[in-house]
Parts: sequence; structure tokens; C-alpha cells
Amino acid sequence: MKEELAICPASPNCVSTLTTSKEHFIEPIKFELPLDQAREKLKGIIESEKRVKFVKGEGAYLHFIFTSFLFRFVDDVEFFIDEKENLLHFRSRSRVGYSDLGANRKRMEIIRQALAGRI
Repeated sequence: MKEELAICPASPNCVSTLTTSKEHFIEPIKFELPLDQAREKLKGIIESEKRVKFVKGEGAYLHFIFTSFLFRFVDDVEFFIDEKENLLHFRSRSRVGYSDLGANRKRMEIIRQALAGRI
């Protein structure tokens, strides 16, 4: 369920497709594939990124951890595949610090481009 995606805190180190906060909101990604195929494509694309670890995947929910190169900051990235609406919802948040200098938004836009036309 979409409720599995955690809520963004007030700090500017998080983006989510399921928030009403303009500062944190980012558009969900539309997809066309059936759930199982979309899930496997998404997982493959995410796991091809550097310094990423798959944490958990149950049904339409997936959770990954990204670690930055230089300072080893850890970010949690969660996905929910909404099969009824054909939307890929996600949340990306830094575990530490107040600001991420836009790193989570940038990462998710890169992932959006990587998924374009593939799911």
C-alpha cells in the first residue's frame, strides 16, 4: 500500500510523490507494464546504480539504500507501484543532516530519465 512510504520530515532532505508540501513534492512516474514486469525492470535499473543496496521488496513495495561516495551519507529510497493508477510512487530521504543540497531530488530525476519508456 502507498501508506508504506514514510512521510517526509520538515527538513529539506527528502522528496516524495505522496506529500502535499511543495518543497518536498515530486511527480510520480507513469508506467505501462504489468506489476511483476515493472517491479523487475525497476529493481534492475536501480541495482545498476553505484553504491546501492536492495533492502526489501514485497509485492508492489521496494526499499533501497544509496550511499554517497565521498562522505558515505546514507539515503533511503522507497518505491510503491500503484497498479490501479499505473503510477510509480517513491520517496527518497537522507538519514542524517538537515539539507541534502538537492541530492535526493536530483537522484530521482536521473532515475525517472533511466525509466522513461522502459516501464
